[in-house]
Amino acid sequence: MSEKKSFFIKGTYFDYPALFLVIFLALFGLMMIYSASSYVANSTFGDGAYYLKRQFLFMLLGFAGMVFVSHIRYQKIKRFTFWIIGVQALLLILVLIIGTTTNGSTRWIYIGAIGFQPSEIAKLAITIYTAAMCSDKKWMTTSFKGLIYLMIIPAGICVLIVMENLSTAIICAGIAVCIWFVATTKPKLLGIILIFGFLAVVILITAKGYRSARIDAWRNPETAENGYQTMQALYAIGSGGLFGRGLGQSIQKMGYIPFAQNDMIFSVVCEELGLFGAIGLIVVFLMLLWRFRFIAEGAPDRFGAFMVVGVMSHIAIQVLINMMVVTNVLPNTGVPLPFISYGGSSLTFLLVEIGIVMGVSRQIKPTSIQEKEKMEALG
Repeated sequence: MSEKKSFFIKGTYFDYPALFLVIFLALFGLMMIYSASSYVANSTFGDGAYYLKRQFLFMLLGFAGMVFVSHIRYQKIKRFTFWIIGVQALLLILVLIIGTTTNGSTRWIYIGAIGFQPSEIAKLAITIYTAAMCSDKKWMTTSFKGLIYLMIIPAGICVLIVMENLSTAIICAGIAVCIWFVATTKPKLLGIILIFGFLAVVILITAKGYRSARIDAWRNPETAENGYQTMQALYAIGSGGLFGRGLGQSIQKMGYIPFAQNDMIFSVVCEELGLFGAIGLIVVFLMLLWRFRFIAEGAPDRFGAFMVVGVMSHIAIQVLINMMVVTNVLPNTGVPLPFISYGGSSLTFLLVEIGIVMGVSRQIKPTSIQEKEKMEALG
């Protein structure tokens, strides 16, 4: 096997700190899912480890996908950019036609007993597409006209996603904008994007009655009909104090917080591990993003760098939205906490994205990133 195709290459850089942080977050997520779901899982399915076992299987699948993708030379992915974005659009259309409704939202496609959310794949598809366009067609990053051409396809994908999940559409749009912002020579155009984006979100919120109800629940969680989940999450955060009640000792997870193992799992982290544990988790996320920054800076080409920026943006935006929702800084919306919340599609495809980042890191020259680290250490 040639050196270029070998995974363990002597003298080739591989970002093991980033890999360690990903493994830590995934295992921490399993621990918190078991803690947050064991009571409800035992009363519902007669098995306290029901959600844990399912998430563990998806974690294994995700890590297998991550290892496989990290073996692929990421430059080859660019050849299939339009195929990837085309298949993604088709899957989102199929959701509207044959999708399965779960908890009031139609987001799933089932093939036999196996289900997945195409909107989770969309984050990766938009990352690949935007990175490819920004690296190959630089004119798209130098003018307002180029920006319009660049955003046509991501905007179309986001429109399809909005019919299923507004929050996921916002994340996908954020990924495309972040990649463009890193690539552009006209950063002042960002103001125009933010204005149009804000207006679009306002229109979409007011267009659907249940979204307006979530705004009311955000402003008045104590009295609003839909404010129950938010209030229970805030009770959990408040009762955790500085060091928490102790792992596994949450009270609010015992049927008070609906679906505590999903989007609201951060409130259980705060209740059981306290402010200290919550800050520790945030620090781990920041460390992971910091390692990704080094990988992006050391990438051998613009395409690799922009893809890493896309994955960074995905994780950063999703963590920020989830934690702001749990603490009622933002209206309640369905955004899982990366690596931590229960959800097979989310974890699997996120680990595949990590595989792309690891694939980029394998092609970095060791000297380039070591020099950057030394410069950072020296200030």
